[in-house]
Amino acid sequence: MRVALGDGCRLFVDVEGLGLVPDHNTMRERPVMLTLHGGPGFDHSSFKPAFGELNDVAQVVYYDHRGQGRSDRRGASEWNLAQWADDIVALCDVLGIIDPVVYGVSFGGMVALQYAVRHPQHPSKVILDSTTAVNDIEIMLPVFERLGGAEIANLAHDFWNGPTPELMARYLNECMPLYNRMQRPDAKAAQARTLETANWELFDHWSNGEETKYDLTGELHRIERPVLVLAGEDDPVCPMVGSERIVDGIPNDLCTFQRFDDCGHGVWRDQPTAGFAAIRQFIAEDHKEMKS
Repeated sequence: MRVALGDGCRLFVDVEGLGLVPDHNTMRERPVMLTLHGGPGFDHSSFKPAFGELNDVAQVVYYDHRGQGRSDRRGASEWNLAQWADDIVALCDVLGIIDPVVYGVSFGGMVALQYAVRHPQHPSKVILDSTTAVNDIEIMLPVFERLGGAEIANLAHDFWNGPTPELMARYLNECMPLYNRMQRPDAKAAQARTLETANWELFDHWSNGEETKYDLTGELHRIERPVLVLAGEDDPVCPMVGSERIVDGIPNDLCTFQRFDDCGHGVWRDQPTAGFAAIRQFIAEDHKEMKS
C-alpha cells in the first residue's frame, strides 16, 4: 500500500505480523519496528523474507524511502537526510505508531542516525546495522584489499571517489560479492529484485552531493534512546572502525555494541541466527547499560 504523508508524498509501506495479540485475559500490544533499507536508490525487498523471523516479538513495518523503490520519486530537492529522517516521524504520525523501534542498515543506518539526533525523543530504541556516521572512503580500502586484493581495492577507490555508470557495473559485479561471507543461493535473483525499481539518479545525487560531506560524529551525543550497534569484522563498505566511532560518540549508558566474526555487511545475512537473536533480545528486554 502507499501512505500519503502530510506534504502529499506517498511512501510504499508493507506490514508483517500482528500488532495486537491475545495474552491470557487481555490484548497485548507488540512493539512496532520500522525497517530502513540501504542504498540509496534501492528498496526494502532485501529484508524479505528474512525479517519475518522477528514477527514473534514485533510488528515489522517495511517502507521505501522517499524517492526510492515504489515510493513517490518527487524531486531532487527532497532527496536528503533531513527529509528522510523527518519522513520517519511523518509516517509514524499517519500510521499512529508511538515509540517505534527503528532499525537501519547501511544507508538506512545513516538515515536512522540522522533521525536519532534530529528527533531524539521520538523512538523507543534504535538499531544500527553495518553503518557509519561519517563518509570515510579510506577505511574501506584495507578491508576490500584483504578480501579481494589490490585491484578490487583500486576499483572501490575509483568508484566511491567518482561513480560512473561504467564503474557502477564493475563495482556491482566485482566488489559487491565481497560484501558478505555467505552467498545466498538466490543472490542473483535477490539483486535483480533490489534493482527492479532502482533510482540511479538519486544514487548519483547522493554520492556526488550530501555523501561527500556526511559527518554526524559531532552530533551523536544528542541521542537520548537506547541504541544497539551491530557490525561484522569482514564488512568492507561499512568497516568495523566506523561502527566503533559511532559507539564512541553515543552516551555510554545508552549503547550496546555487538561484533560478529566471519561476518560482512548486514549481520543477519551472514550470521542470521546470532544476528536476529541480538535484535530480538534488544527489542524484548529492558535496556542494559553496557558497552562491549
